[in-house]
Amino acid sequence: MRNLANMQEERIDWPNDAKLALSVVVNVEEGSEMTVARGDRGMEPVDELGIHIKSPIRNYGNESNYLYGIKAGAPRVVKLLRDYNIMASWTVAALSLENHPEIAAAIAELGHEPVSHGWRWVHQFKMDEAQEREFIRKAVTSIEKTVGVRPYGWLSRYFHTDNTRRLLIEEGFAYHMDDYSGDVPFWDKQTVPGKPIAIVPYQLDSNDMKMWTDPAMTPTQWLEYAKNCFDQLYREGEAGNPKMMSLGLHLRIIGRPGRIWALEEFFRHVTAKKDVWITTRHQIAQHLAKVDPA
Repeated sequence: MRNLANMQEERIDWPNDAKLALSVVVNVEEGSEMTVARGDRGMEPVDELGIHIKSPIRNYGNESNYLYGIKAGAPRVVKLLRDYNIMASWTVAALSLENHPEIAAAIAELGHEPVSHGWRWVHQFKMDEAQEREFIRKAVTSIEKTVGVRPYGWLSRYFHTDNTRRLLIEEGFAYHMDDYSGDVPFWDKQTVPGKPIAIVPYQLDSNDMKMWTDPAMTPTQWLEYAKNCFDQLYREGEAGNPKMMSLGLHLRIIGRPGRIWALEEFFRHVTAKKDVWITTRHQIAQHLAKVDPA
């Protein structure tokens, strides 16, 4: 039987003895989703209506649903981030910012961090090594042009390949998000010996996508879950084991009037607490390098 005394709880020391690091992640996929209009074989399968037909036709309704995130959702999300002084990491599909430069301008004006979510919001795992390398490079070049700074973090659409992390290291990325294994950042020293890359885990359970999937959470349920997650991690930090929390958002989801109030309630809840470091994922990766040099 395993000796429970040997089990160690995850922990990391944050700046100024913070009890918890909160990473707010704003996903921008609108304007780069799949459509035959961009040469794809079919329509975008992720649809709040839950309708996906495997035929080479356009889904104008879903395309307009994504556009809602730009036209109506983004102003609401940006307003709350500004009002509550929340630093966010924006996981952006590069083509989304090219098609909607006002989003890139908002990220730059807020002084937030762009994270690469790919050149487009498509299935990267189907690419061979050469295609994936070009996909990564195009994303970096595009985001640097639209936002004014290059991305240092990467988040794939669902899956990454056996080559992804090595390619990210070759292309100068500081951290990778495609990991769900825990609540503190850590190092990958194995992929390329001598060239470690920080792994800054993401969490899906608190993601607002839970309000799109079927069966879906109501905004009230999602808010309660997010607050409970935050409170539990805060208590663990008070007990001497600080960790981090991720809150994943989407302009077209949380930006709806029936949901945006829940985000404001969450921001009100977390900003009322002392000793919470609300920061970007790049800053978390940089802090890891200070307290646990690779």
